[in-house]
Order: sequence, then C-alpha cells, then structure tokens
Amino acid sequence: MFKRERLMSEKELDKKLLDVLGEYSKSFSNKEYVDEFNETDVLMDAFGITQDLKRENKQYWGRELGKCWESLLKTLFEATCDDFAPPKRFGADEPADFFAGTDAIDTKYRVGSGDSGTLKKFESYGKLLQAEGYRPVSLFLRFDNLKAALSKMDAGGWTRFENDEAFEYIKEKTKFDLKAWLIKLSNSGSIKVNRDNG
Repeated sequence: MFKRERLMSEKELDKKLLDVLGEYSKSFSNKEYVDEFNETDVLMDAFGITQDLKRENKQYWGRELGKCWESLLKTLFEATCDDFAPPKRFGADEPADFFAGTDAIDTKYRVGSGDSGTLKKFESYGKLLQAEGYRPVSLFLRFDNLKAALSKMDAGGWTRFENDEAFEYIKEKTKFDLKAWLIKLSNSGSIKVNRDNG
C-alpha cells in the first residue's frame, strides 16, 4: 500500500490548497462566456460566484467547480492522509478519484446528469469496487442532486455524503476543517473571481 513518509505542516498545507484555488480563481476570472436551485455553496462563496453569474453558463460552472472540488480534495487527502493512494485502474475503468485506506473516494460537486450511461456506471463502479475489497464513498459538495442518479449509486453500494456530511467525513479523515477554511477564504475575499478585465 502507498505510504507517505512525512505529512505536511499546516502552513505548507494551507499554501498547497491556496495554490489549487488560486489557479481556478485565475481561470474563472479570465473565462469568457459565449436548474433553478438558487442557493450558493461554500466553494461558490469562496470564489464570489453568484447564482446570476453561474446561470450565464451552468454547464461550464458545474464542470469547473466539479474539477476544482476534486482537485481540492485530492490535494488535501494526499497531504494529510498516510493511507492516501492515487486512482487505480481496474481493467479499462478508473472508478474512483483516489483512495484513503479501504475507502475508494469519488468526488462530485453535484450530479445532474440522468443519461443512461452515467447511471449504469454509478451502479457498476460501486459493485466493482466492493468486489475488489473497497468501500465506495462519494463526496458531494451540494445536496441538489438528481434522484435517479442517487438511486443508482445506492444500488451500487455507494456510501454517499452530501454537503455538511461530506465536510464531516473530510474532517474526520484529514483532521482538517475544509468547510471552515473555505468560509474564512470567502470572508477574506482573497480568491474572489475578478470579472472586471477592462
């Protein structure tokens, strides 16, 4: 099993996580744009992304915030968990974003796609991971998820954590309060998206 020699100091971890968010903040600030859930979340708040801004291009923001959430969690788990392991291939499939001990962790900002291919993967990946001796765990930042997708995850044996439950799981595993850290960033305004490129 992959074993880390030394875990990072809190200052080093803070810098690493800020680096991840800094890259996304730059990308979001430079982006040009060619569900009616009206609440923001802590990641949107950290960047200062409003629902009005998100509505300009929901697909873009959903995809990018999902990639940011995944990158943030991978960085955090790798920096703090001595049982962290990168994604693994099982045949042609890579059913989880990373591993922490026997937990196969898949990160999701939210799931809104109901296409049959996606739904089948949720179920089959969960069963595949269980057959390999892992507990499939899905960490959702938001709780406005498509019910059909969630039922397929349940059928596949996924343990799902949404919103505050996800942050509790993250804190338990990493000993780092990511939600409080994001709220502090939001209050500081240090990584707010700058849309005034004039």
